Amino acid sequence: MKRLPWLPGIAAAIGAGRCRTVLLLLLLTLLSVPLGATTPVMLPPTQIQMARRFLLAVLHGEFQAAQGLLAPEVGQALTPAQFRVAALPLYQRGQHFGPAIDLYKLGFRLRDGQAPQSFVAFMFKADTLATRPEVQLDVTFRDSTARQILSFGLIPLGMQVH
Repeated sequence: MKRLPWLPGIAAAIGAGRCRTVLLLLLLTLLSVPLGATTPVMLPPTQIQMARRFLLAVLHGEFQAAQGLLAPEVGQALTPAQFRVAALPLYQRGQHFGPAIDLYKLGFRLRDGQAPQSFVAFMFKADTLATRPEVQLDVTFRDSTARQILSFGLIPLGMQVH
């Protein structure tokens, strides 16, 4: 068995019995870490998470934070006052139904001659119990890889189709 040149020095300093205990604890600690373990990787937020973050910011009246989540060309085209006006109907519905929302659906809008557009739709939790929910909260993205909001709005529901 190969001797470690530094071991006798440690053993003499802390005592042979304690040295064995320290080495045993060190060995157990090293064995308790799974092989290949690394720090967890933080994944970027999904479109659903970004849409939810945006909608909750608007519903809580945090318009500046919400505007910061828009795609650059959209956010820069609106002054804070213009964004507030555009977001006000959504904010007002939140005052009526409360800020709790549930994911309703996600998908792609396919329009003639245009690229598919990714969307995420939520509904107010309080509105989901109604026979006919009143509105859907809609957030669109440029494509499936985008994480900045391209547009948003309320889609009226509950109207009878004749």
